[in-house]
Amino acid sequence: MLGLGLMGSALAESLIRAGHHVTVWNRTPAKADPLVAAGATRAATPAQAVEASPLVIVCLLDYPSVLETLKDVPLEGHVIANLTTGRPAEARETAAWVAERGGEYLDGGIMAVPQMIAGPGALILYSGSRPAFERHEQAFGAMAAPRYTGDDPGLAPLLDLAMLTGMYGQIMGFLEAAALVRSAKYPLTEFTTELLVPWLNAMAAQQPRWAEKIESGDHRTEVSNLEVNRAGMENLVRAFHEQGVNPDLLLPIKTVLDRRVARGLGHEGLSGLVEEL
Repeated sequence: MLGLGLMGSALAESLIRAGHHVTVWNRTPAKADPLVAAGATRAATPAQAVEASPLVIVCLLDYPSVLETLKDVPLEGHVIANLTTGRPAEARETAAWVAERGGEYLDGGIMAVPQMIAGPGALILYSGSRPAFERHEQAFGAMAAPRYTGDDPGLAPLLDLAMLTGMYGQIMGFLEAAALVRSAKYPLTEFTTELLVPWLNAMAAQQPRWAEKIESGDHRTEVSNLEVNRAGMENLVRAFHEQGVNPDLLLPIKTVLDRRVARGLGHEGLSGLVEEL
Protein backbone atom coordinates (compact mmCIF):
# COMPACT_ATOMS: atom_id res chain seq x y z
CA MET A 1 0.00 0.00 0.00
CA LEU A 2 1.57 3.27 -1.15
CA GLY A 3 0.05 6.33 0.49
CA LEU A 4 -1.35 6.46 4.01
CA GLY A 5 -3.61 9.47 4.09
CA LEU A 6 -7.09 9.03 5.50
CA MET A 7 -8.24 6.91 2.57
CA GLY A 8 -5.02 4.93 2.11
CA SER A 9 -4.93 4.09 5.82
CA ALA A 10 -8.56 2.94 5.73
CA LEU A 11 -7.85 0.72 2.72
CA ALA A 12 -4.76 -0.79 4.35
CA GLU A 13 -6.59 -1.39 7.61
CA SER A 14 -9.41 -3.23 5.82
CA LEU A 15 -6.90 -5.53 4.13
CA ILE A 16 -5.14 -6.26 7.42
CA ARG A 17 -8.46 -7.09 9.10
CA ALA A 18 -9.26 -9.46 6.22
CA GLY A 19 -6.07 -11.39 6.93
CA HIS A 20 -3.85 -10.14 4.12
CA HIS A 21 -0.15 -9.56 4.58
CA VAL A 22 0.15 -5.83 3.97
CA THR A 23 3.33 -3.83 3.43
CA VAL A 24 2.89 -0.07 3.77
CA TRP A 25 4.87 2.96 2.72
CA ASN A 26 4.27 6.65 3.18
CA ARG A 27 6.42 9.69 2.55
CA THR A 28 5.94 10.62 6.22
CA PRO A 29 6.93 7.34 7.95
CA ALA A 30 5.10 8.06 11.21
CA LYS A 31 1.74 7.69 9.45
CA ALA A 32 2.48 3.97 9.18
CA ASP A 33 2.78 3.50 12.96
CA PRO A 34 -0.88 2.57 13.69
CA LEU A 35 -0.94 0.12 10.79
CA VAL A 36 2.36 -1.48 11.83
CA ALA A 37 0.90 -1.87 15.32
CA ALA A 38 -2.07 -3.62 13.69
CA GLY A 39 0.17 -6.08 11.85
CA ALA A 40 1.43 -4.35 8.70
CA THR A 41 5.06 -4.38 7.60
CA ARG A 42 6.74 -1.02 7.15
CA ALA A 43 8.70 -0.41 3.94
CA ALA A 44 11.52 2.12 3.95
CA THR A 45 11.11 2.94 0.25
CA PRO A 46 8.48 2.58 -2.47
CA ALA A 47 10.68 -0.01 -4.18
CA GLN A 48 10.76 -2.11 -1.02
CA ALA A 49 6.97 -1.93 -0.75
CA VAL A 50 6.44 -2.90 -4.40
CA GLU A 51 8.87 -5.79 -4.12
CA ALA A 52 6.85 -7.25 -1.24
CA SER A 53 3.71 -8.09 -3.25
CA PRO A 54 2.39 -8.81 -6.74
CA LEU A 55 -0.48 -6.39 -5.97
CA VAL A 56 0.43 -2.75 -5.34
CA ILE A 57 -2.37 -0.40 -4.31
CA VAL A 58 -1.61 3.29 -4.71
CA CYS A 59 -3.62 6.08 -3.11
CA LEU A 60 -1.76 9.38 -3.29
CA LEU A 61 -2.59 13.06 -3.73
CA ASP A 62 -2.58 13.10 -7.53
CA TYR A 63 -1.20 11.34 -10.61
CA PRO A 64 2.07 13.33 -10.73
CA SER A 65 2.69 12.03 -7.19
CA VAL A 66 2.09 8.48 -8.42
CA LEU A 67 4.62 8.84 -11.25
CA GLU A 68 7.15 10.49 -8.97
CA THR A 69 6.80 7.73 -6.38
CA LEU A 70 7.17 4.89 -8.90
CA LYS A 71 9.65 6.44 -11.33
CA ASP A 72 12.69 4.41 -10.20
CA VAL A 73 10.79 1.30 -9.07
CA PRO A 74 10.89 -1.99 -11.06
CA LEU A 75 7.28 -2.81 -11.97
CA GLU A 76 7.62 -5.99 -14.01
CA GLY A 77 5.43 -8.75 -12.63
CA HIS A 78 3.35 -6.39 -10.51
CA VAL A 79 -0.22 -5.13 -10.77
CA ILE A 80 -0.50 -1.42 -10.05
CA ALA A 81 -4.00 -0.64 -8.81
CA ASN A 82 -4.08 3.14 -8.77
CA LEU A 83 -6.92 4.40 -6.58
CA THR A 84 -5.76 8.01 -6.73
CA THR A 85 -8.43 10.50 -7.79
CA GLY A 86 -7.77 11.86 -11.27
CA ARG A 87 -8.99 12.34 -14.81
CA PRO A 88 -9.55 9.74 -17.56
CA ALA A 89 -6.67 11.11 -19.65
CA GLU A 90 -4.30 10.79 -16.69
CA ALA A 91 -5.40 7.18 -16.15
CA ARG A 92 -4.69 6.26 -19.78
CA GLU A 93 -1.28 7.95 -19.70
CA THR A 94 -0.37 6.21 -16.45
CA ALA A 95 -1.50 2.83 -17.80
CA ALA A 96 0.80 3.26 -20.81
CA TRP A 97 3.65 4.34 -18.51
CA VAL A 98 3.22 1.25 -16.31
CA ALA A 99 2.98 -1.05 -19.34
CA GLU A 100 6.26 0.32 -20.71
CA ARG A 101 7.85 -0.82 -17.45
CA GLY A 102 6.39 -4.32 -17.61
CA GLY A 103 3.56 -3.90 -15.12
CA GLU A 104 -0.19 -4.43 -15.38
CA TYR A 105 -2.47 -1.52 -14.59
CA LEU A 106 -5.87 -0.97 -13.05
CA ASP A 107 -7.36 2.40 -12.34
CA GLY A 108 -9.99 2.86 -9.69
CA GLY A 109 -12.68 5.24 -8.55
CA ILE A 110 -13.50 5.07 -4.85
CA MET A 111 -17.17 5.79 -4.29
CA ALA A 112 -16.93 6.11 -0.52
CA VAL A 113 -15.46 8.23 2.23
CA PRO A 114 -12.77 6.63 4.46
CA GLN A 115 -15.27 5.83 7.21
CA MET A 116 -17.30 3.71 4.75
CA ILE A 117 -14.43 1.45 3.64
CA ALA A 118 -15.16 -2.27 4.22
CA GLY A 119 -18.71 -1.34 5.20
CA PRO A 120 -22.14 -1.36 3.55
CA GLY A 121 -22.47 0.88 0.53
CA ALA A 122 -18.74 1.22 -0.17
CA LEU A 123 -17.98 0.74 -3.87
CA ILE A 124 -14.76 0.89 -5.88
CA LEU A 125 -14.91 1.00 -9.67
CA TYR A 126 -12.01 -0.59 -11.60
CA SER A 127 -10.96 -0.41 -15.23
CA GLY A 128 -7.93 -1.62 -17.16
CA SER A 129 -6.52 -5.15 -17.14
CA ARG A 130 -9.33 -7.66 -16.66
CA PRO A 131 -6.94 -10.55 -15.86
CA ALA A 132 -5.35 -8.42 -13.14
CA PHE A 133 -8.76 -7.59 -11.71
CA GLU A 134 -9.85 -11.21 -11.70
CA ARG A 135 -6.64 -12.39 -10.00
CA HIS A 136 -7.02 -9.91 -7.17
CA GLU A 137 -10.79 -9.52 -6.92
CA GLN A 138 -10.85 -11.19 -3.51
CA ALA A 139 -8.41 -8.64 -2.08
CA PHE A 140 -10.33 -5.78 -3.69
CA GLY A 141 -13.49 -7.12 -2.07
CA ALA A 142 -11.97 -6.70 1.38
CA MET A 143 -11.91 -2.92 0.86
CA ALA A 144 -15.27 -2.34 -0.82
CA ALA A 145 -17.61 -3.95 -3.32
CA PRO A 146 -15.47 -4.16 -6.49
CA ARG A 147 -17.00 -3.49 -9.90
CA TYR A 148 -15.03 -3.98 -13.11
CA THR A 149 -16.19 -1.48 -15.75
CA GLY A 150 -14.06 -2.20 -18.82
CA ASP A 151 -10.60 -2.44 -20.32
CA ASP A 152 -10.24 1.30 -20.99
CA PRO A 153 -8.21 2.51 -17.97
CA GLY A 154 -9.95 5.88 -18.18
CA LEU A 155 -13.42 4.45 -17.67
CA ALA A 156 -13.37 4.07 -13.87
CA PRO A 157 -12.29 7.68 -13.24
CA LEU A 158 -14.79 8.89 -15.85
CA LEU A 159 -17.64 7.05 -14.11
CA ASP A 160 -16.36 8.33 -10.77
CA LEU A 161 -16.54 11.90 -12.05
CA ALA A 162 -19.97 11.27 -13.58
CA MET A 163 -21.31 10.03 -10.24
CA LEU A 164 -19.78 13.03 -8.49
CA THR A 165 -21.44 15.26 -11.09
CA GLY A 166 -24.82 13.78 -10.20
CA MET A 167 -24.05 14.28 -6.52
CA TYR A 168 -23.02 17.90 -6.97
CA GLY A 169 -26.13 18.58 -9.03
CA GLN A 170 -28.28 17.25 -6.21
CA ILE A 171 -26.35 19.28 -3.62
CA MET A 172 -26.67 22.47 -5.67
CA GLY A 173 -30.40 21.93 -6.06
CA PHE A 174 -30.72 21.40 -2.32
CA LEU A 175 -28.76 24.56 -1.52
CA GLU A 176 -30.92 26.69 -3.80
CA ALA A 177 -34.07 25.14 -2.34
CA ALA A 178 -32.77 25.70 1.19
CA ALA A 179 -32.08 29.37 0.46
CA LEU A 180 -35.61 29.84 -0.91
CA VAL A 181 -37.20 28.08 2.07
CA ARG A 182 -35.13 30.11 4.55
CA SER A 183 -36.27 33.32 2.86
CA ALA A 184 -39.81 32.46 4.04
CA LYS A 185 -38.58 31.41 7.49
CA TYR A 186 -40.12 27.98 6.99
CA PRO A 187 -38.47 25.22 9.12
CA LEU A 188 -35.73 23.88 6.86
CA THR A 189 -35.33 20.49 8.55
CA GLU A 190 -39.06 19.85 8.26
CA PHE A 191 -39.03 20.88 4.60
CA THR A 192 -36.04 18.67 3.83
CA THR A 193 -37.21 15.56 5.68
CA GLU A 194 -40.93 15.62 4.97
CA LEU A 195 -41.11 17.26 1.54
CA LEU A 196 -37.86 17.46 -0.39
CA VAL A 197 -36.28 14.03 0.18
CA PRO A 198 -39.43 12.05 -0.76
CA TRP A 199 -39.82 14.25 -3.86
CA LEU A 200 -36.17 13.75 -4.90
CA ASN A 201 -36.49 9.99 -4.43
CA ALA A 202 -39.54 9.98 -6.68
CA MET A 203 -37.70 12.01 -9.31
CA ALA A 204 -34.59 9.79 -9.10
CA ALA A 205 -36.79 6.80 -9.88
CA GLN A 206 -37.49 8.40 -13.29
CA GLN A 207 -33.84 8.53 -14.32
CA PRO A 208 -33.56 4.98 -15.75
CA ARG A 209 -36.42 5.84 -18.14
CA TRP A 210 -34.63 9.05 -19.09
CA ALA A 211 -31.47 7.04 -19.73
CA GLU A 212 -33.41 4.83 -22.15
CA LYS A 213 -34.71 7.90 -24.00
CA ILE A 214 -31.19 9.38 -24.21
CA GLU A 215 -29.73 6.12 -25.54
CA SER A 216 -32.50 5.85 -28.15
CA GLY A 217 -32.31 9.54 -29.11
CA ASP A 218 -36.09 9.77 -28.83
CA HIS A 219 -36.90 12.75 -26.60
CA ARG A 220 -40.62 12.94 -27.31
CA THR A 221 -42.75 13.38 -24.21
CA GLU A 222 -46.37 13.17 -23.18
CA VAL A 223 -45.77 15.17 -20.00
CA SER A 224 -44.26 18.64 -19.49
CA ASN A 225 -42.14 19.53 -22.50
CA LEU A 226 -39.22 21.96 -22.73
CA GLU A 227 -41.48 24.92 -23.56
CA VAL A 228 -43.49 24.29 -20.41
CA ASN A 229 -40.30 23.89 -18.40
CA ARG A 230 -38.84 27.07 -19.92
CA ALA A 231 -41.85 29.03 -18.69
CA GLY A 232 -41.58 27.30 -15.33
CA MET A 233 -37.90 28.22 -15.03
CA GLU A 234 -38.69 31.87 -15.84
CA ASN A 235 -41.24 31.83 -13.04
CA LEU A 236 -38.78 30.13 -10.68
CA VAL A 237 -36.01 32.65 -11.28
CA ARG A 238 -38.41 35.59 -10.86
CA ALA A 239 -39.63 34.12 -7.58
CA PHE A 240 -36.07 33.79 -6.33
CA HIS A 241 -35.37 37.44 -7.08
CA GLU A 242 -38.62 38.53 -5.41
CA GLN A 243 -37.64 36.57 -2.30
CA GLY A 244 -34.18 38.16 -2.27
CA VAL A 245 -32.48 34.86 -3.10
CA ASN A 246 -29.63 34.54 -5.61
CA PRO A 247 -30.50 31.93 -8.31
CA ASP A 248 -26.92 31.53 -9.57
CA LEU A 249 -26.93 27.72 -9.32
CA LEU A 250 -30.11 27.55 -11.41
CA LEU A 251 -29.10 29.97 -14.17
CA PRO A 252 -26.86 27.52 -16.10
CA ILE A 253 -29.82 25.15 -16.42
CA LYS A 254 -31.96 28.03 -17.66
CA THR A 255 -29.34 28.92 -20.27
CA VAL A 256 -29.31 25.39 -21.72
CA LEU A 257 -33.10 25.17 -21.59
CA ASP A 258 -33.53 28.50 -23.39
CA ARG A 259 -31.01 27.47 -26.05
CA ARG A 260 -32.78 24.17 -26.77
CA VAL A 261 -36.17 25.83 -27.08
CA ALA A 262 -34.70 28.52 -29.36
CA ARG A 263 -33.66 25.71 -31.71
CA GLY A 264 -37.35 24.91 -32.18
CA LEU A 265 -37.26 21.81 -29.96
CA GLY A 266 -39.64 22.96 -27.24
CA HIS A 267 -41.80 19.88 -27.88
CA GLU A 268 -39.12 17.58 -26.44
CA GLY A 269 -38.87 16.38 -22.87
CA LEU A 270 -36.11 17.40 -20.48
CA SER A 271 -33.97 14.45 -21.60
CA GLY A 272 -33.36 16.42 -24.83
CA LEU A 273 -31.12 18.83 -22.92
CA VAL A 274 -28.38 16.21 -23.01
CA GLU A 275 -27.95 16.93 -26.73
CA GLU A 276 -27.00 20.52 -25.89
CA LEU A 277 -24.27 19.22 -23.56
